[in-house]
Amino acid sequence: MNSTSTLKKIPNYTALAAFFMIVYLSLTSAFAQNTGTILGSVKDKRTQEVLIGVTVQVEGTNQGTTTDAEGKFKLSLPVGSYNLKATFVGYKATSKFNIVLTSGNAQQINFELEEDAVQLAETKIVFNRSISVASVETPNSIQKLTTEEIKNNPGGNFDISRVIQVLPGVGGTAGSVGGFRNDLIIRGGGPNENVFYLDGIEIPVINHFATQGSSGGPTGILNVSFIEDATLSSSSFNARYDNALSSVLQFRQREGNPERVQGNIRVSSTEVAGTLEGPISPKTTFLASVRRSYLQFLFKAIDLPIRPNYWDFQYKVTHKINKKTTLTAIGVGAIDEFTFAVPQESSPEKEYILRSNPTINQWNYTTGFSLKRLVENGFMNVSLSRNMFNNRLDRFEDNRQGDERYRALKSNSQEIENKLRIDVNKFIGKWEYSYGAVLQYVKYNNDFFNVLRREITNSQGQIVQPGITVTFNTAIDFFKYGAFAQVNRKLLNDRLNLSAGLRTDMNSFTTDGNNPLETLSPRLSASYQVSDKWRLNASVGRYFKTPIYTVLGYRQDGNFVNKSNKYIRSDHVVAGLEFIPTPTTRITLEGFSKMYDNYPVSVRDGISLANQGGNFGAIGNEAVTSTGKGRSRGIEFFVQQKLTKNFFGVLSYTYFQSEFTGKDGKYVASAWDTRNLVSTQLGYKFKRGWELGLKWLYQGGAPYTPFDLATSQRTYLTSGVGTEDYTRLNSQRLKAFSRVDFRVDKKWNYKKMSIDLFFDFQNALLTANPAFPQYTFERTADNSGFKTTDGQALKLDGSNAIPLILANEDSNFTPALGLVIEF
Repeated sequence: MNSTSTLKKIPNYTALAAFFMIVYLSLTSAFAQNTGTILGSVKDKRTQEVLIGVTVQVEGTNQGTTTDAEGKFKLSLPVGSYNLKATFVGYKATSKFNIVLTSGNAQQINFELEEDAVQLAETKIVFNRSISVASVETPNSIQKLTTEEIKNNPGGNFDISRVIQVLPGVGGTAGSVGGFRNDLIIRGGGPNENVFYLDGIEIPVINHFATQGSSGGPTGILNVSFIEDATLSSSSFNARYDNALSSVLQFRQREGNPERVQGNIRVSSTEVAGTLEGPISPKTTFLASVRRSYLQFLFKAIDLPIRPNYWDFQYKVTHKINKKTTLTAIGVGAIDEFTFAVPQESSPEKEYILRSNPTINQWNYTTGFSLKRLVENGFMNVSLSRNMFNNRLDRFEDNRQGDERYRALKSNSQEIENKLRIDVNKFIGKWEYSYGAVLQYVKYNNDFFNVLRREITNSQGQIVQPGITVTFNTAIDFFKYGAFAQVNRKLLNDRLNLSAGLRTDMNSFTTDGNNPLETLSPRLSASYQVSDKWRLNASVGRYFKTPIYTVLGYRQDGNFVNKSNKYIRSDHVVAGLEFIPTPTTRITLEGFSKMYDNYPVSVRDGISLANQGGNFGAIGNEAVTSTGKGRSRGIEFFVQQKLTKNFFGVLSYTYFQSEFTGKDGKYVASAWDTRNLVSTQLGYKFKRGWELGLKWLYQGGAPYTPFDLATSQRTYLTSGVGTEDYTRLNSQRLKAFSRVDFRVDKKWNYKKMSIDLFFDFQNALLTANPAFPQYTFERTADNSGFKTTDGQALKLDGSNAIPLILANEDSNFTPALGLVIEF
C-alpha cells in the first residue's frame, strides 16, 4: 500500500453525539411541510443585460413568478426537488434541473437566455434543448455538472475533481491507478494538460498535496457550497484559453445570499467545513469558508505511519458598482503538511511508506479581482490575479529524519504568476465576435538536491558504483503574453453554426519564445441542427502549452539547459452526434484524434515525461528535449438523464489508445493508457427526504514498467523505491479497476434549519484495487533491521538483502457517515 492510496483507504469513526442528535430531531419533529426559498436572476446570454418579465415556472405545476425591473425573481415553495423553466418571447426556453430546496439555505438559480430566430420569425415554440450545454464555439466535447450532482455524488466526498470522473473521457491517474488521486486524465492526455478557471480567473492548483508540474493530488481544495456549476470542455476550446492541451474545466461560483446571512457546517469522516454568506450592503454580498482535515488523528488511531494534515480557505465578494458594472473579488488557498510517524506495529507495507515518500510542506493561493462591464451590444471582462505555489520536499535514507548525512532529497521551490486578462465580447446582427489579450509576469525558483544513488566502494577503497547526485539552485523570471480573436455566425435560421478562432502565445525566456508564428493556434468548429432532436458537430484545432516551470528553471553546470525547449503542441480532430429525445434526456456519440509534437523527453532516461508524474513530489527537474511525439485516439458514448419522476443518472463509455515516443522514436503506451473507461451514476428521490445514489466506475488495466532487479537491489537503500527497467517500458499491465459506491441521504427540514445525514459506502463490493507493485527488502521478524542472506549486517550495495515485491492490491470497504447542517 503506498501513501497515495492510503489517503483514500481509511476506516470511519463517527460522531455518536451527532448521530443521536439526528435521531432525536427526527423523532421529535412533526411532519409539517416546511418551505424554502429560491432566489435568482435572468439575463440575456449575449449582452448580459437583465431581462424583465420573464416567466419562471416550476415544471409540472402551475406555480411560478416573473422577473422584476432588476431581472430578479423569488419563489417560496414546499421543500423538495424541482425543475425550473424560464420562458420569454423571442428567446429559447431554458430549464434548470434537480434544484434541491431546503428550509435551511435559500437556493440561488440564475438563467441566461439565448435569442431564438425561429420564434422571432414564426412566433412558435420550438423543442426545449436546454439540457444541451453546447455553444457555437464549443459545439462538442463539453459537459456540465450542477451543484446537486456534485454534492450528492456517491464516493465523491464533496470533491469536484473526483465527481467529474463520471463524465466521458475522464479517467483515473497513472500514479494511483485505482482512482485514489485527482490527476485528471482527459482523453489519454497527461494531468498537466488541463487548465482550471474559477469565475474566469485561472487557478493552477485545485488539489491538496499537488505534484509539482503535474497538477494532481489526492483530494480537492474547492468548496462545493460555492459552486453553481462545473463545465468540462475536452476539445473545441474557446480561443481565450491558453495552455490547454486536454481540457478546460470552468467552475462558476454563485453569489452570496443578498437578503440574509446564512451558512452551513459539514462534518464527514475526514474533515469539517464551515461556510457563511450574506449581504454586506445593498450592493455587496460575500461568501467565505474554511475547511480542516483531521486525517492525522485518524491515521494515528489506526497505526498508519503517515500524518496528512491540511487546511483550505475560500472567499468571494461581489459588488454591483452600477447596473452595468460588477466587481468581484475571489480567493482560494490551502496549507498542506505530510509527515510520518513510526508505527507501533510494523509491516512491509508500512516500512515501504516510510522509506519511499518525502515529507511535504506546501501552501498555495490564488487571489484576484474581476470587473465585468456591459457595453453596447456586448460586455467586457478585465481580471487581475496572482497565484503562488510553495513546495518543500524532504526525504532521508532509512527515514533518518533531520540527519543531513543521510539526506536523499531536498526541493524548496516557489512558483509565482501575476496575470492581467482582458476580453471583449460583442455581436452585430447574426455575427458574434470576441477578442482579448493576456499578460503574465512569472517567477520560479528552486533549491534542489537529490541523491539518485550513493557511491559504493569495496574493501580496498575502489569505487564499484559511482554516485549520482543532482544539485542546483535556480531562479528565473520572465513574461508570458498572448492574444486571441474568435468569431461566430449562425445561418439557416440558426440551424448551422460556424465558429473560427485564432490565438498566439509568447514568452521572454525560451529561445524561440518571442516568435508569434511558433504558437499560431487556429481552430474551427461547425454544428448543424438536422432536426429538433438531432445535431451534427465537428471541430478541428491546434493548441499549445508552455513547458512546465520545473523544466524551464532546471540548471546543469550553471546553465539553463532546457531553454531551447518548445511549446508542446496538440492537434485535435473531433466529430460526433447529439441526440435529445426528450427535454430531460441527452445522448452524445463522438470520435476524437489528438496528435502531439514537441513533447519533453528525459535526457537521462530517454523516456517521455508522459510516463512520469503519478506520485507525490515533482517532475521535470532534469534535462529534457522537445523531441517527443504522441497520439491518442478514441470514441465516447454518453447518456444523461435529468431529474424526471424522481430519477436521474448518467452513463458513459470511452475507448481510447494513448501512446508517446521517447528518445528512440518508438510509440509506447503511455502510463495512463487504460483503454476502456466506463462510469454510471444513478439517483432516486423518495418521499420524506430520502435519496439513494449508486455509482460504478470501471477502468482497464494500466500499463507499467517492471523493475530492473539488479539495479533496484543496489539503489534501494538510497532511493527508497525500485528502479524501473526502461528497456521494457510499460510492457506489462495491471488488472482492471472496478468500484461500486453507494450513498444514502436523509434530510430533515425545520423552520430555519435543515439537516442532511448521509451514509457513503465506497467500494461496497470489496473489489480489489490494483496499483503499481512496490519494491522493498524483507525485514527481520522483530523489525529491528533488514533480513540478509548471510545473517550479517546489510551491505550498502544491498547485495546480501532479500528483495520483496509487494503486490499492492487492496480490497478495502470504506463506510462514511457525515452530516450537513444548513442554517
